[in-house]
Amino acid sequence: MPVTNAHASSEWRRFAAGSVERRMLAAMSDECGVELRPRPLVLAGSRVEVEGIDADGRIVVQLVANQGAYKPSYRNKVMADLFKLLWLRESVPNAERAVLVVTRLVVQALGGWVAVAAVDLGIEVYVFDGERVERLRSES
Repeated sequence: MPVTNAHASSEWRRFAAGSVERRMLAAMSDECGVELRPRPLVLAGSRVEVEGIDADGRIVVQLVANQGAYKPSYRNKVMADLFKLLWLRESVPNAERAVLVVTRLVVQALGGWVAVAAVDLGIEVYVFDGERVERLRSES
């Protein structure tokens, strides 16, 4: 599927300096050893915002940065991002890795079959503790 960069005025325009999302992406960049930045792409004529992607397009990242009290709707966000990551990994020509980064609060949304499905589908899940990311450990 053809992919092009959509025009963006700034790579960080979606995430303000000091925002949780920006810190999550910086922590994941440290973990991967490459710079990950937000980037709008056009895939098969459709514009899509990728919350994190390296310059070579090998790693695609989605972030779930919810904080405060847990809401059941966070599970829907997690599942939507898992689906988006599957599509991105198949659609971005060089994509090899699909990564979901969540806050500690959102880990609850990965209970039961959702975490198992992520592992089975080859999506890496990391948890952001406010400073660093750590791979989510399965309980199996």
